Amino acid sequence: MAIDKAVYTAHATSTGGRTGTTESSDGAIKLTLVTPKELGGPGGVGANPEALFASGYSACFIGAMKAVAARQKISLPAEVSVKAEVSIGPMTGKPGAFGISVAMAISVPGMDKAAAEALVATAHEVCPYSNATRGNIDVTLTVV
Repeated sequence: MAIDKAVYTAHATSTGGRTGTTESSDGAIKLTLVTPKELGGPGGVGANPEALFASGYSACFIGAMKAVAARQKISLPAEVSVKAEVSIGPMTGKPGAFGISVAMAISVPGMDKAAAEALVATAHEVCPYSNATRGNIDVTLTVV
């Protein structure tokens, strides 16, 4: 499904793949990329695409929660946090192909669990990352 009109476009350039660098056009992001040992790389200090995806998705999801809460006139505590785990591994039935899955633990301190779960479910419907991944990867959301 396409968007009607872009209201913002991010720009980044990566070189060297998983053992290179990535930088945003505005200079806010400038990272060394390192392949984790679990994927056959050297590991060590540096980012990887899965960590970047986890960071982006979790931050965006909080934004979606805030938008939904504002629309529903719900007070959302400032301490809301989302711990995202992005896993990578071989895909079932697709030799040589890899896929990812996401598990997010959402903490909404002071909010009734049922209310938090309803808010999270609605946020999952409006979050751009959720919409991009829906039907493509497994995403598990848990209110903790």
